[in-house]
Amino acid sequence: MTNDPRIEAKPRSITFYVILGAALFVFIQSFRLLSPILLSFLLVMLITMAVNPIIARLIAPCGGRKRATGLLVGTLILVVALTGWAAFGPMKDAVTTLSVKIPAYWERLQKPLIKMEQKAVLSEDKLQAEVSSEISRDAAQKGDFDAAREIAEGAPPEKAKETGSLRSGLIEMFQGVIGNFTSIAFNATQILVVLLTVFFGAIFTLMNPCPIFRGLFSLVPERHHEQTLIIVKRIGAFVPRWVGTQMLGMLTVGLLVFLLMWPIFGLMDALVLGLIAFILEAIPFLGPILSAVPAMLLALDQGGMTLLWVLLAYIAIQALESNVLIPFIMSRGLRMHPLAVIFSMLLCVAAFGVLGVLVAAPLVAIITICHDELYRKRYLPTVSDRDLDSLAKASLFEK
Repeated sequence: MTNDPRIEAKPRSITFYVILGAALFVFIQSFRLLSPILLSFLLVMLITMAVNPIIARLIAPCGGRKRATGLLVGTLILVVALTGWAAFGPMKDAVTTLSVKIPAYWERLQKPLIKMEQKAVLSEDKLQAEVSSEISRDAAQKGDFDAAREIAEGAPPEKAKETGSLRSGLIEMFQGVIGNFTSIAFNATQILVVLLTVFFGAIFTLMNPCPIFRGLFSLVPERHHEQTLIIVKRIGAFVPRWVGTQMLGMLTVGLLVFLLMWPIFGLMDALVLGLIAFILEAIPFLGPILSAVPAMLLALDQGGMTLLWVLLAYIAIQALESNVLIPFIMSRGLRMHPLAVIFSMLLCVAAFGVLGVLVAAPLVAIITICHDELYRKRYLPTVSDRDLDSLAKASLFEK
């Protein structure tokens, strides 16, 4: 009798597949509620596996894993605090100056609007007088002199109502922006809650990660432990490269901000703005917006066209980062095709929201690793990468 477990395994009953289908249906229906929890757990595990090699090297000098984690977290907090302290002085002066200049800005904004409004009313009066004259003339030509006289002697047109004026339209636009800001603030609060959960979750996991990984292995049948260990080790070897590419993208954005802001604000202010952009680049969606606020405050303090140039510079940097820099850096650093990076970001944003960008590349790598270990070794044991390249070139009619 053979000892092959695949031959000895009994076929599963229909009840198993019914329960599995029901569980899958419940998961799909509740995915919107579960996605923040799944995203937070995935980020905690990825950060833990990425930082663990550094913690492992610090355990001996620091005298324990908890002290090593505390040293690393303290260093990170110190860097953020020093950056905030360096930015506090210029931001305080800019806000003070802006609070003084706001009434003057509003007055300067209203004057051209009032002129345009008055010109629009005069132009409308003139146009209505010409139309009334033409209608009266047409009625006189048709012999309807009574109608022509009534039109000629009619009351002058009413002035444009204040609700339709340019100023009121601008006020309504501001009110709409404030309404949209409420929803943006709600989404930003959710992002911050997830990030805080991930931050403290990663700290506690780094202090004692063994129970978490022991629980993961306890969910896998014993005969698959060796294969699971291979997959986990491959993921653990990949994750530090992913963090390296993230750091490289953050450094590139910070350097671009520094180089573009240097001619406008000078060396020290540009250096602080570059550090702020470098740190906040780790937060998708919210980070670039927050990093642009200090630069815009400094630009308002200088006056003139500075605000416009600063705003255009930040928009150009973010467009370049999203469409060129990040796909290129990740594709080179993680050995992925740029198209895979772009579409993985789109899929993860659709599934997890804006923070899904953080786990897009790791999920592609995890899927690739699982494909190699679970599918390819079983169903394509003798097919090499060169064989697959030959098939791809043949399908593209290349020699």
